[in-house]
Amino acid sequence: MRIVIAGGHGQIALRLERLLAARGDEVAGIIRRAEQADDLRETGAEPILLDLESASIEEVAARLQGVDAAVFAAGAGPGSGAARKETVDKAAAVLFADAAVQAGVRRFVVVSSMGADPHHEGDEIFDVYQRAKGEADAYVTGLDALEWTILRPGALTDDAGKGLVRLEAHTGRGPVPRDDVAAVIAELLDTPATAGLTLELVSGSVPVSVAVKSIAGN
Repeated sequence: MRIVIAGGHGQIALRLERLLAARGDEVAGIIRRAEQADDLRETGAEPILLDLESASIEEVAARLQGVDAAVFAAGAGPGSGAARKETVDKAAAVLFADAAVQAGVRRFVVVSSMGADPHHEGDEIFDVYQRAKGEADAYVTGLDALEWTILRPGALTDDAGKGLVRLEAHTGRGPVPRDDVAAVIAELLDTPATAGLTLELVSGSVPVSVAVKSIAGN
């Protein structure tokens, strides 16, 4: 498959790029800064320099021509203010989804956040983040042209992945290594029967491939 990842220099995205490239997929990651390009090349991914906060839908769609699947893994990140939660976590996700539709990309995976809710209340930065992610998820799930899967990981850690997870519609809160999140996304991309599902992910006792196949069977 040819797969394009928005937020290509993110911690999950770099892990995912390495996994996908190692298994023989053609991978590209969208980055905002040219100095990030070498890090992507080291994973086996092609860097695409494009700022999703300022790009037009036509510019993004041009990068998605001929692509089999798209992954939205971008985020404003810790330390960013409320405004960038709106422009990255929400608006860039909407733009990327619309561009995927325009380019004819069907498979679309979103890395969301556990607790994301368009009706989340509160004015703290994390409240704005959860609301922005929820609004983006709601927009994507309303697009009939996309075979979308929304993945909502628990608290992300840098622990070494164990390949053992709990992947369900509702898991409850818990930690999960970024390694395992990337492994689950790679498996989701190979499992189109997970389209139309919003899934929560935490560490557990089920091997990644088994967990994905199981939820696809539901």
